[in-house]
Amino acid sequence: MKNTTIEPHGGKLVSRILEGEEREEALKRVRELKSIFVSSRVISDIELISNGAMSPLEGFMGREDYESVVRDMRLKNGLPWSIPITLPVEKDVSKEIKEGQDIALLDTLGNPIAILHTEEKFTYDKKREAKEVYKTTDENHPGVKVLYSQGDVLIGGKISLVNLPSDIEFIEYRLTPLQTRCSFIERGWKRVVAFQTRNPIHRAHEYLQKCALEIVDGLLIHPIVGETKSDDVPADVRIRCYEVLIENYYPKDRVMLSVLPAAMRYAGPREAIFHAIIRKNYGCTHFIVGRDHAGVGNYYGTYDAHRIFDNFKPEEIGITPLFFEHAFYCRRCLGMATTKTCPHPAEFHLHLSGTKVRELLKAKKDLPPEFTRPEVARILMEAYESF
Repeated sequence: MKNTTIEPHGGKLVSRILEGEEREEALKRVRELKSIFVSSRVISDIELISNGAMSPLEGFMGREDYESVVRDMRLKNGLPWSIPITLPVEKDVSKEIKEGQDIALLDTLGNPIAILHTEEKFTYDKKREAKEVYKTTDENHPGVKVLYSQGDVLIGGKISLVNLPSDIEFIEYRLTPLQTRCSFIERGWKRVVAFQTRNPIHRAHEYLQKCALEIVDGLLIHPIVGETKSDDVPADVRIRCYEVLIENYYPKDRVMLSVLPAAMRYAGPREAIFHAIIRKNYGCTHFIVGRDHAGVGNYYGTYDAHRIFDNFKPEEIGITPLFFEHAFYCRRCLGMATTKTCPHPAEFHLHLSGTKVRELLKAKKDLPPEFTRPEVARILMEAYESF
């Protein structure tokens, strides 16, 4: 079935998933191959490369793509790409890997996930990557911390998926780009807006989504369920919040819930570009970019994630970003608004954020209705009581 709304990034939806006899043969070969264990973050990347979410990537980046992405936010062929997708290994492990060699990639339980067709191995400058991608070399930044702790050698090459992770979650919502594209066609959606989140949806999020719904056919709520910070709300709790919100406050024929099994990088502006490209591959035509998208702490400016799109021509990114300012509840307007629509001074504004919600929950305080819907508040309160 062909999607008529938007082409994948690079023009073709990649598939590196082995099936049938080809998969059976690969599984037999895996036993004979040199194997290495890979992290949960790498496993997330493997899943997204293999199902086409990271099109046009067919594997982990080689040196030229890596250096071009870090330096210029483009692959070596000039296509926009903002986050390095790499396979790091320790130096002693890299010595046992030869270019042209097939390597079995195993999860932490020793189950084979994929075969890496090694093309090259190379060293890299971690501090340079931190400075360019994360805009800081501070090891307290969660993305930089992961970068500094990983191996000193990168292995590049295409991958072939043989198994999904054994502990895979949210199967009913874990749709591939091909599946979401087919679902959009079945629903008659030609203009689809995606919403990225790693938090429960509070009233400010809901406001942005419903504003966007006024100009498109459908909304894809697409939360990240891969690796996140330890103080983020757990994915299973968030899923229950999304379900009850859709059930009670959204037009069900215009909203779809699916999960993105990606790891958060907390790379702020660069990750906004990355998230937009991924949603383009899932078939979305529009993408919501709010305040401090994918940010953490005070590492990025409030609207840096808006401005970074100016580095590319609209046709290069392909998906249309919808830029929203910080939404809040205004006690004079008696409703949600932004500085673009509300004339009242800040003293009347109740600002909403995931951080503030977590603070209230940890303190076992009630969440006001201006913060979140009561059904969501109950789920969060119950969940935090058990932590």
